[in-house]
This record gives sequence, structure tokens and C-alpha cells, in this order.
Amino acid sequence: MVRAANFTAAEIDHMREAGKILASLYRDVRREVVEGVTGRELNDWFAREIKARGAHATYLDPEVNFPGVICISINDMVVHGVPNDIPLERGDVISFDLVIDVGGMKADSAFTMLTDDEKPTGAKKLLLSTTERSLYAGIDAIKGEVRTGDIGAAVESVLERAHLGVVRDLVGHGIGRTMHEDPDVPNYGHRHGGVLVPVGNALAIEPMATLGSWKVVQDDPSGWGIRTRDGSLAAHFEHTVLLHDDGPEIITTL
Repeated sequence: MVRAANFTAAEIDHMREAGKILASLYRDVRREVVEGVTGRELNDWFAREIKARGAHATYLDPEVNFPGVICISINDMVVHGVPNDIPLERGDVISFDLVIDVGGMKADSAFTMLTDDEKPTGAKKLLLSTTERSLYAGIDAIKGEVRTGDIGAAVESVLERAHLGVVRDLVGHGIGRTMHEDPDVPNYGHRHGGVLVPVGNALAIEPMATLGSWKVVQDDPSGWGIRTRDGSLAAHFEHTVLLHDDGPEIITTL
């Protein structure tokens, strides 16, 4: 069992504020994600806007030392893509993953979209819509205290019914005063299994799925990016939730 987080009322307020700011950034960035823009330009937009909205980019902290304020992962890059100078092309699948801090408390969220906010069709629609749906299935598994296996089983069930690859080497996590806290929250598992998480804690639930194999590889020259081993497209959706007696509270929404 994970120990209770014992967040203060002020800490919870800070987390909620971070979550609202993060959600507003994702709402507003959609109009910036156009053909020809580069990851570095989008990173610079996030850097300006995070500061302007009164938050801090956690990836810049010394213990993280990521070369950007946000991970931007394109097409077969599952997570941890470093913003670069390659222009986006029409049809690219882009995943954003961002952690911000308000008052020492963290919120973490991710989403996937297409260049020019194009409406996905075919296999891309299946990938994006199902991965997002699996996120909410995982959240719906929380009825108060929860076992990580219940969350993972709910996510896995949705993804496997659509015959998507369920990435197993990357997981969600606890969050709060630091970016990654106990426990790990896999996107697969067995009901009533895993670690018991008490009410009062916060979790970052983040399904990652592919159109092919679940296997991934870290072969990016940056030393950060993790790709699908078979080159298939990937998607990533994530919310931070607070656990209450009456169920989960998603804080990374408006």
C-alpha cells in the first residue's frame, strides 16, 4: 500500500491551479500546431505562456534537466521527444506531454493531435480516439481508494478490444510535491491486483498505445526520445486526478 500523501488544503489548491493552467495551455496551443511550425517554436510558445500564466515548467528543474519545457513526440515517437527544428508536416501525429508547478505542487497531462488540428480518420482516428477513451476508462475505475491493477485492467481492456499495442515499458505514476511519486501505474494489469492507493493521493494516469507492436526502443540521438520498435504510430493521453471518497477529480481540465 502507498502511504497517504497528506496534502494540505493549500497544496491541493495549488495542484488544482496548475491543472487549470495546463488545460488552458493545451486548449490554446491547438491553433499554433500548423504545417511548417517546428517543435522548437512550439516549445518557445509554451515557455512564454507558462511564465505568463504564473506557473513553472518542471522539466527545467535540475533533477529533470530535459532540453525543453515540454516533450513533443511525433508519429512513431511515443514519449520524451525533444523539441527540434524539423517543420511539422500535414498528417503528422503529435503528442504533447507537460508538467507544470504552482506553489511547489505539480500537475501532469498529455494529449495527441494532428497537424492543423485536422480531424483524424481511419487508423489514426482509431488510435487517438481509443487511447483517449482508455484514459477515461482507467479514471472511471477509481471509486475511492483504488488498486493500480484495477486502473491498468480497465485501460488494457479498451485498447486490446481495438487491437492496439499496449505499451508496457512506460507507466503512469503518483504525483504531487514531486513529478514522479509512488506508485507506478501500468496500463495493463489484473482487477484487484497491484498496489492499493488511498484516498487523498494524486495519480497521473497515462495510456500510451500504438498501431503495431507494444515494444519500444530508446534509440534517439538526444538520449531522451522513446520510439515504437516497429515504426508504427503512437498516441499518448494523460490526466492528473485526485482521489476522493466519492471518486476521482480530474484537475487537468477546464
